[in-house]
Amino acid sequence: MTNRVTKPLPIKPFGGETYRLTLPSTASAAKLARDFVTSLLGVSRLHDLVEDARVCVTEVVTNAHRHTPTPLIRVHVAVSHQRVTVAVTDDGPVAPQLLHALRAGPEQDGGRGLLIVESLALAWGANTAGEQHPGRKVVWFALGRPVPDDGRA
Repeated sequence: MTNRVTKPLPIKPFGGETYRLTLPSTASAAKLARDFVTSLLGVSRLHDLVEDARVCVTEVVTNAHRHTPTPLIRVHVAVSHQRVTVAVTDDGPVAPQLLHALRAGPEQDGGRGLLIVESLALAWGANTAGEQHPGRKVVWFALGRPVPDDGRA
């Protein structure tokens, strides 16, 4: 297993259009974020990514709501012709529990959400939001086709 705390992802990591949604941290945040991403993928004709995106968005937004004291959950989406990248920001630190969740055993009731994200995503990671937003954490994932060796998306 590789280290899951990664370097920050650029704002427009693979080109395309970017969108943002800010939600209160409530039980309905996951559904609202899921519907937002689903509508963007439909408009972008990336229908084959919808189900995986719905699962991953639900997991990451639900984690932000349940496991951080954040009042707001920020969803940033970059959509290109071949891929979607979703970054979810909350007011929680990149905690050891985030990495520990990847080692959930069969006896545990929860803790498998990030394993699901890892199995579906081309790439994913967690990091701090940087100097401009100290104390914020970003969990991101990318779905779609792999980047060609020449770097073109």
